[in-house]
Amino acid sequence: MLKKRIIPCLDVKDGRTVKGVNFVNIRDAGDAVELAQRYVDEGADELVFLDITATIEKRKTLTQLVEKIARRINIPFTVGGGINSLEDAKAIISAGADKVSINSAAVKHPELITEIAEQFGSQCVVLAIDTKYEDNEWKVYINSGKTPTPLLALSWAKEGEQRGAGEILLTSMNHDGTKKGFAIDITRQVSEAVNIPVIASGGAGTMEHFAEVFLQTKASAALAAGIFHYGEISIPELKAYLQTQHIEVR
Repeated sequence: MLKKRIIPCLDVKDGRTVKGVNFVNIRDAGDAVELAQRYVDEGADELVFLDITATIEKRKTLTQLVEKIARRINIPFTVGGGINSLEDAKAIISAGADKVSINSAAVKHPELITEIAEQFGSQCVVLAIDTKYEDNEWKVYINSGKTPTPLLALSWAKEGEQRGAGEILLTSMNHDGTKKGFAIDITRQVSEAVNIPVIASGGAGTMEHFAEVFLQTKASAALAAGIFHYGEISIPELKAYLQTQHIEVR
């Protein structure tokens, strides 16, 4: 049994870490470089950095900020936001990222998944899926959750794996920032349907929520932002709790 991973996420806007609810009502959460350093010190297994307005503002991810963070940390580092081409992915990996996360561009140009995987290996490609439950279906959204697509999360996850994605970052927009728990049903469906790791994202509010997603689905990692940024749960405390629930963590 692979040990479960705990992953803090830095949603970055204008160089600052921010946090919203259901992808809106964004508020400041601190300096990205300082937070990254803190999470390494606390024992985070990986770090995800998402430049949340890069796609909408049609500009590139903040490569200089990525470089600054990469210099300070020694854990796997995933970067996403505004990566629309193989060249963009190269720039981010050159800046120090271990993996790139692609979302909107992958939906518009699915071949991009394969291009990056062929160049850098599948382990470098994280397919981020933002999904919203409506009309009894989990639909895929792009452009930071602003644009619906005809895709369904489950079939898109399977296609992403076939095209070369090495990991899926699955975020429930309905649960994002609510602190009411992860979306167990869709996380279970996706994690059972693919053979690559699935990171559960959206809705963590208590330590019990992490135990729930690990015990009730095959998710190999759980991601959270606000509860870590604002000190509501510390990573060492969370890992100690998960061990009491017989969940193997790194």
